[in-house]
Amino acid sequence: MKIGIDIMGGDFAPKSTIGGVIQAQKELPSDVQLVLFGDEKIITSMLIAAGANPTHFLISHAPEVIGMGEHPTKAFSQKPNSSIALGFDSLKKNNIDAFASVGNTGAMLVGSMFSVGTIPGIIRPCISTLVPKENGGIGIILDAGTNPDCKPDNLYQFGIIGSLYAEFVYNIKNPKVGLLNIGEEEEKGNLLSQAAFKLLKDAKEINFIGNIENRDLFKDKVDVVVCDGFTGNIVIKQIEAMYRLIVKQGFHNDFMDRFNYENYGGTPILGINGTVIIGHGISNEKAIKNMILQTKNVVDATLYQKIKSTFKTYISLKVNE
Repeated sequence: MKIGIDIMGGDFAPKSTIGGVIQAQKELPSDVQLVLFGDEKIITSMLIAAGANPTHFLISHAPEVIGMGEHPTKAFSQKPNSSIALGFDSLKKNNIDAFASVGNTGAMLVGSMFSVGTIPGIIRPCISTLVPKENGGIGIILDAGTNPDCKPDNLYQFGIIGSLYAEFVYNIKNPKVGLLNIGEEEEKGNLLSQAAFKLLKDAKEINFIGNIENRDLFKDKVDVVVCDGFTGNIVIKQIEAMYRLIVKQGFHNDFMDRFNYENYGGTPILGINGTVIIGHGISNEKAIKNMILQTKNVVDATLYQKIKSTFKTYISLKVNE
């Protein structure tokens, strides 16, 4: 297995990314190779300075960098030799099995859409976020910000995608899927929620349990939470803000510590023809290490292939109805 890493992306790159790949390499099995995309001289010198052997990594020279504040589409097209563009080119040619970055999220989304492409049948790819649950498990929220404006069909597909993600990456059998709403009753919510409820209720592909409220996010009641990207992004940023506030007050316990994004590292872009993982721009070495380990898990789960197979069946059924 070969995992490509954007060394030049992120607020603290390349120091944090170099530190992260060194830590990850120590925990990965010997059959996993890390391919580092970025300035070869900088990468080599920093690996040596950190006490690592450059020959233990594959280095793909990328002299250009897409900055965190650059316009995604323009930067991706105008900087073909950037670490992100060359990473996607390598993924498209199957020279690597996955590509991960904590760099410009917009550029990563553009690269995903225009390089590897969307899985046939998927209306819109999405991203998810993870939340810890009181029982020690993990919950998934999607969409987390890619699609602020959604249609009912989008939420229906998010339910299927999220269910596959929960089952095959986190080994949650028959995951419980809930629609985030302002009440549990079927008629609650705006027009989008009401229409999406009907689609999810009739979906045979998932274990839909109905509407759930935000106070249920950390309970065992639900495993996969479906919502539009506008709502999902507000929810996760509020969770992040509350976590920082609690930590600032000096409160720590095992459950609250699980809210630290560093423990999860990154999340896959779901619904595309490849394994692409994006992480938080402020990621430190620990977060990047965990992003890389998460990337391996997603590759091992053959997640995008399973989503592709599911939607191939989904399209066939729709055609034959």
